[in-house]
Amino acid sequence: MSEPDGFSLDPWLETDSAFVLDLPLSTLRLSGDARYPWLLLVPRKPNLIEIIDLDAADRTQLMAEIAQVSSALKAITGCDKLNVGALGNMVAQLHVHVIARFNDDPAWPGPVWGVGEAQARSPEARGEMIGALRRALD
Repeated sequence: MSEPDGFSLDPWLETDSAFVLDLPLSTLRLSGDARYPWLLLVPRKPNLIEIIDLDAADRTQLMAEIAQVSSALKAITGCDKLNVGALGNMVAQLHVHVIARFNDDPAWPGPVWGVGEAQARSPEARGEMIGALRRALD
């Protein structure tokens, strides 16, 4: 799918995550941190910082994509809880985190940010998760 005029993915997001697939509005990416099943939705429109920067139709589409991705991630992982958020403190480009959480994960019950060191996801694990997500979202 060609990128809309003016859209480019923030270099940090590109480096720290792997492409899964493109949804109607957003590109879906898998975080490189193997400790958590962690997805990122990045609307493919230029110069977005906040959700309110989207027009009403795109905000509705983003919510639909968050729900779709959340349902797929929960079905794949059997997680205890889903964390969904658009923080943007480190990377200003609008992106939404969808993170599967488990009662026994390293950060439970707190947030995942700032807890321990990220662990690289192996190419095999990355490929397995991307394949499962593509099948679930097909």
